[in-house]
Parts: sequence; structure tokens; C-alpha cells
Amino acid sequence: GLVIDGRTLEYVLHNSLQSIFLELTEKCRAVVCCQATPLQKSFLVRLVRNKLKATTLAVGDGANDVSMIQVADIGVGISGQEGMQAVMASDFAISQFRHLRKLLLVHGHWCYTRLTNMVLYYFYKNVAYVNLLFWYQFFCGFSGTSMTDYWILILFNLLFTSVPPIIYGVLDKDVSAEILMQLPQLYMMSQ
Repeated sequence: GLVIDGRTLEYVLHNSLQSIFLELTEKCRAVVCCQATPLQKSFLVRLVRNKLKATTLAVGDGANDVSMIQVADIGVGISGQEGMQAVMASDFAISQFRHLRKLLLVHGHWCYTRLTNMVLYYFYKNVAYVNLLFWYQFFCGFSGTSMTDYWILILFNLLFTSVPPIIYGVLDKDVSAEILMQLPQLYMMSQ
């Protein structure tokens, strides 16, 4: 691991030392920056995101973390004693730091699987509807007449194709939360 404070970070973030610092951080399992200014935090996240082409996650609990959360790809705000500024600027909000593991491993895994199934379902829906229009054009001699009224199309999209994905998205859990917490490797498989 690497622990670096704000004063040292000030020297490291100069253009001449950035690549050496990034090489060092790639070899570490954990990097902790303490007593850093909000500008240093956001610059560090931007540096990692742009130079290493990595997806960044920023976790903060106060107003001094807002710029870092906004620069990161995914921002998590922790509501606490320092106020709600970080929560208001974040993508996700949790009440305590210990809930971060469940947010990433359980809800992240479920989100991946639900989004994948939703995309597949909408491809299926559009292929089925366009296929009907295609064959109808053979039937009507390619005259360009509409097969359905607009209100039927609205009902088709509203009732028949939106309710099943909502129900499926709410109720679908391919793996239980307990197993996902015990086996963090399943998160990587869902990607």
C-alpha cells in the first residue's frame, strides 16, 4: 500500500513526476491520500482516469469531496456529520462507509444483469414489431399504409412492452445477496 499526504502530493502532481507516481500506484493494492486539498483530490482522480484509462469511483462525506466526486465516473456520497453536500453531488448515497461493499458487490451485480436483460428484451421487442411491419408491406403491396393506429402503438409500448421489464427488473435476482457478499468474484463475471 501507499500512504501519501497533501504536501507530498503537491510535489508528485507536477508534470515531471506524474508518470513515475502512476507507475508506483499501479503496483500498489491500495493508495491512501490524506490531508489533501479538494483540488488535489479532483486532479488525482482526473489523472488516474485519463492516463490509466480506468473507471474511477470516488467516495466522500463532506463538502471538500464534491469536486472529486464530480470528476469521477461514479460518485458515492456518505451522509454524515459533515453535511449533505457530497450526497447531493454523488450518483449514489449511503449512510455509512460499511454499506459500500454491499452497494458495489450486490447492487452492482444485479444492475449489470438487469441492464443486460433489459437491452436484450428491447432488441426482441423492436425486432418483433419491425418484422410485423415488414411482412405487412408485402401484404399491402408496399403502399406505405400504416398497419396500426397510433393509439394501438402507444398501448403496445406502454402496456405490453413496458410492464414486463419493470416487473422483471424489480423481482429478478440471479444470485442471492448473501452469496454475492461471500463470493466477490461473481462481480467480475457479471461484467
